[in-house]
Amino acid sequence: MTWVTPGYADACFAPSYASARGKFLLAADRAGARVDVLVNTEARSPNGGTLTTDVAVLGPSEAEGALLVVSGTHGPEGFVGSAAQIALLDSLVHGAEALAVRVVLVHAINPWGFAHVSRTTENNVDLNRNFIDWDAPLPANPAYGKLHPLLCPAEWTPQVLEAAEAGRQAWIALHGQETYVDVTSRGQYSHADGLNYGGAGREWSNLALETIVSRHLAGTKRIALIDWHTALGERGKPFFLCFNEPGGAGWQRACDWWGRENVESQGGFEGSGRPQYTGLLFHGVQKFAAPAEVTGAVVEFGTRSMDEMRKTLQIDRFLKFGAGLPPEQRAAMREEVLDSFSPFSLDWKRSTLGHAMVIQRQALQGVGGWR
Repeated sequence: MTWVTPGYADACFAPSYASARGKFLLAADRAGARVDVLVNTEARSPNGGTLTTDVAVLGPSEAEGALLVVSGTHGPEGFVGSAAQIALLDSLVHGAEALAVRVVLVHAINPWGFAHVSRTTENNVDLNRNFIDWDAPLPANPAYGKLHPLLCPAEWTPQVLEAAEAGRQAWIALHGQETYVDVTSRGQYSHADGLNYGGAGREWSNLALETIVSRHLAGTKRIALIDWHTALGERGKPFFLCFNEPGGAGWQRACDWWGRENVESQGGFEGSGRPQYTGLLFHGVQKFAAPAEVTGAVVEFGTRSMDEMRKTLQIDRFLKFGAGLPPEQRAAMREEVLDSFSPFSLDWKRSTLGHAMVIQRQALQGVGGWR
């Protein structure tokens, strides 16, 4: 892990979407990057301002290899991704001209969630479940319907929450923890006001990513992808979720870049197996960039336990659909969401940024040597 001073962590991390965007654009300018700005015309910031996804591009436009780094797929998880992208830009200030590959940094692919400190898009859609084939039947997840009222209470009172939790525990006792993790995490397309909702069509951010790939990765043959996330895994440490075919060439390549012990780790889900995710951004990049090969991973940084994060998702969801809470309580709940996904702890920031800098360097070296 790279040693990160408190001052540098403070320079890279930001307290808000607007500040993160400003820091990112300044870092892009220092590095001499080409900048592309995509405006979300369907949503606004909390103060009514414009929301954008910003793209910084370095390296030769004809290069057949590229590093693609995405931040903000899940709103407030973008704070660490933004910091990592800023650190990468800083590292290229004096070396961008020597790059043999393209570097494409997508800042805040879900700008509404980033700005509003919400995991979802403006439509309560989990963007990382939105990249399905919308011409095919929707992925089925029938068991979610039974859990929905237990996960999404209509009121935020001790009595209602206790009753919902008792029902949830009874469901787990009947069906098992591993089934519960899969049903609640894989994605569902039936309850628009629910958790991990995949949407009713392509989100603005989905379309924006396709535009970015077509503009800035056209002609590439080899793409290294990092999609920055937080929550899963040991606090402050990276947890890799590679979605290349297990045992295939892409999987082996990811193991070479980041270490087999990391890519093939069984941790992160506290004893349960990996959910059968649907509609991942990783799959979207594969589709948009075809026939280019994509090797990469969702890289998580642990924050809190899975049960604590389940409560955070419930809070995030209730703040959109619930009523009856005083403004000061709603503000405190939003702060809880922020600290859950992007801890205020300076030690956490220093640890995650140090690991992120190494992981990005490994991917850049890896794609540079990929033939």
